[in-house]
Amino acid sequence: MDVGELLNYQPDRGAKRPRNQDGGATGGDEIRVKHQKTLSRELHRHREQMETEEESEEDTGHRNKILEKLLDQDEDDPEAEPVDESSVKKMILTFEKRSYKNQELRIKFPDNPERFMESELDLNDIIQEMHVIATMPDLYHLLVELNAVHSLLGLLSHENTVVDLLQELTDIDTLHESEEGAEVLIDSLLEGQVVALLVQNMERLDESVKEEADGVYNTLAIIENMAEFRPGLCTEAAQQGLMQWLLKRIKQAKMPFDANKLYCSEILAILLQNNDTRELLGEMDGIDVLLQQLSVFKRHNPSTAEEQEMMENLFDALCSCLMLPNNRDRFLKGEGLQLMNLMLEKKMSRTSALKVLDHGMIGPEGADNCHKFVDILGLRTIFPLFMKTPKKMKKTGTSEKEHEHVCSIIASMLRNLKSQQRSRLLTKFTENDCEKVDRLMELYFKYLEAVQQADKRIEGEKHEMVRRGEILDDSMEDEFYLRRLDAGLFVLQLICYIMVEISNSGIAQLQQRVQQILNVRGGSVKVIRHIMRYAESIGDGKTEEFKEAERKRIMDLLDSF
Repeated sequence: MDVGELLNYQPDRGAKRPRNQDGGATGGDEIRVKHQKTLSRELHRHREQMETEEESEEDTGHRNKILEKLLDQDEDDPEAEPVDESSVKKMILTFEKRSYKNQELRIKFPDNPERFMESELDLNDIIQEMHVIATMPDLYHLLVELNAVHSLLGLLSHENTVVDLLQELTDIDTLHESEEGAEVLIDSLLEGQVVALLVQNMERLDESVKEEADGVYNTLAIIENMAEFRPGLCTEAAQQGLMQWLLKRIKQAKMPFDANKLYCSEILAILLQNNDTRELLGEMDGIDVLLQQLSVFKRHNPSTAEEQEMMENLFDALCSCLMLPNNRDRFLKGEGLQLMNLMLEKKMSRTSALKVLDHGMIGPEGADNCHKFVDILGLRTIFPLFMKTPKKMKKTGTSEKEHEHVCSIIASMLRNLKSQQRSRLLTKFTENDCEKVDRLMELYFKYLEAVQQADKRIEGEKHEMVRRGEILDDSMEDEFYLRRLDAGLFVLQLICYIMVEISNSGIAQLQQRVQQILNVRGGSVKVIRHIMRYAESIGDGKTEEFKEAERKRIMDLLDSF
C-alpha cells in the first residue's frame, strides 16, 4: 500500500453491496461496453495522476501524520453503529442542524472564516457519514421527506463533498436495487433543478487543479446515472445549460486531452437521442464544433485507446444530429462532406466517416449532400472502397459494416442524383469493362448465400417451436426478421436496388452485363423480386405517402428489369 492509498483510507461506513465486474447478472453486451468505457476513463485518470503527482519528503511526513489520525479514529470506533431507518433519520436531522448552523455563521461572519471553520468541519463530517445511505436505496424517501435533498443542492459549491455524495446516491446499480426509492430521489432532484445547479457549479471549477477536475468528472457521472435511469430527462438537462457547457468544454483548445474531455463526448452522445436535443445542438452551432474536433484526426490517427473512444463518441453524436433534416443543411454548409471524404483515407476513422456520410445522404432530405459529394470528387474515394473493402480490423469495425454503408451511399446517390451528376455516377459502372457491375454481382451472390443459410436456421427453429406446441406470435416473427437483416438481408436489399437502378438507367451495356451474370450463375429475377418486398424500408421514409410512392417506383423498376 503506497502513501496515496493510505491517505485515501477512510473508516468503514457500512457494507456496500458487492458489484459484479462483468456488468451484473445479465451480462449483456451493452452493459459490458458501458463498463469497458468506464474502465477506460478511470485508466486515463489514473495515468494522469501518475504523471502529475510528485511528492516531497515533507509532504510524505505530513500525510503520514494525517494517516495516523485516521487510523486512531477508526480504532476508537472499531464497530460501526448498525444502520436502520431510525439512525438514518437521526443522521439527516443532524445534517440539517449543522447545515443551518454553518449557513448562519457564514452570514454573520462573512469576512472571518475562522469563526465558521469548526462548523464547516462538522458539516463535512456528517456529509461523509451520509455516504452509508447509498447502501440502502429503499430509505431514499427519508432524504426527500426530511428536505435533505433541497439542502444538499444548496451546498453544491461546498468543495466536492456534496458532489461525491450525490454521485454515490445516484449510482446506477444502486438505483436499480430499489426502483421506488430511486424514482422518489430522481423526482426530488429534478424538481430542485439539479442539472442547472450542477452546470453552474462546474462553471466555477478550475480543472487545472486535480481535486476540482475530479469534481467535474463526478458531476458528469451524476448526470450519466440519472440519464441512464430516466432517458426522458435528456431534453430537460440539455435545455438547462448542459448542452452549452459540454460544447464549450469539448472545444477548449488550451486544455489537453484528458478523461473529462472523453467523458464530455460520451455524455453529449447520450443527450442526442431525440430531435429536441438535436435541434438545440444545431442552433448552438454544435455541428461546427463536432466537425472542428473531428478535423484533428484527418491529419493523424488517435494516439491512445481513450482518444480513439472520444473520436467514436463525436462521430456517433454527429450521426445522431444528421437524423434531423435541418442539421444536414448545417453539415453541408460546414463542409462536413469534404472532411468525411478526407477521413475515408484514414483506416481508424474510415468506418465512422462512412456512417456519417450514409446518415447525411440517405432519403430525399439528403439530395443536396448527394450532389455536393459528386461535385467534390467523392466518387473517386467511395468506389475503391466498394471494389475492395478492407478486411476486418481490430477496434475499427468490420468489412460487413463498411459494405453496408458503401452500398447505402451508392443507393442514396442513385435515388437522389439528377442530370450531370447522375450521369457521372452511372459512367463509373461502365469503366474498365464494367468491373464495378461484376463486383456488385459478386456481392449479390455472397450475401444471398448468407441470407439463405440464415433462413434455413430460422425455419428449423420455427419447426422445433411448432413441435413443442409454442405459438409464433408477431414479436417472434419480428425477432426472426431482425436476425435476417443482421445476417445480411439489408445489404442484399441495397445491392438489389442498385442492380435494378443501373439496369433501368438506359445504358444497354449495364443491363446486358447484369443479365449475363445472372444467367451464368443461375440467378433468378423472381428471387430479386422476393428480396425487394420490403423495398420501402430502404431509405429514410418519414411519411406513409413517401413510403407508398417509393414502393410504387421500385415495383415499376422491377417490372422493367
